[in-house]
Amino acid sequence: MRVARIHMFSDESGDFTFKPHGSKYFLIATVTMGDCAIGNELRALQRELAWSGIVIEAFHAKDDFPATRRLVYDLISNSDVRIDATCLEKRKTEPKIAADSGYFYKLATFLHFKWVIPHVANRSDDLMVVASALTMKKKKVALHASVKDVVDQVSPTRRFVTAFIQNSTDPCLQIADYAAWAVQRKLEMGDSTWLEMIMPNVVSIFEPYKRGPRDYY
Repeated sequence: MRVARIHMFSDESGDFTFKPHGSKYFLIATVTMGDCAIGNELRALQRELAWSGIVIEAFHAKDDFPATRRLVYDLISNSDVRIDATCLEKRKTEPKIAADSGYFYKLATFLHFKWVIPHVANRSDDLMVVASALTMKKKKVALHASVKDVVDQVSPTRRFVTAFIQNSTDPCLQIADYAAWAVQRKLEMGDSTWLEMIMPNVVSIFEPYKRGPRDYY
């Protein structure tokens, strides 16, 4: 029996500030692929841009020029990468959950991976989940442990591994960053320009709080 290796790269967008001046949403976005060929293609684009005098150490959707951004989204749209996002509207979060950012993060990851993983992998597969390393020093270990715990609960695969890597060091994580930013841009600002470019790759945008009856701030 041939074992398939499934690669899933995860990034977040939004903050843990539960006040009007914080982000409206916190979201988890993943890009899933059978191989990491798109990472090699992004590296090739990086070198091609350098030939044109545009030196990019790492792609980041928020900071990249629109022309560069369009090239990356074109690359994604021409791939078979699967994109899923789980988006929590923060003002609908119960105060007891909002008060514990670690628990809130674990809830977001659980809701996301519980939905996505059974749709992309089965018992005969191997699954690797690579998450962008967080910079919150005190909560970093706890948050990373929560991702591993969630995957352990919901993964149907015979084997899985988790890894936490700085976004700047892995091109596939940079693809996840681009996916997360496009969804966040649509939700926060109503700008669907970039999301529309990759909509054929988007399988789900889940908003578990969408019908929540109460806003807490």
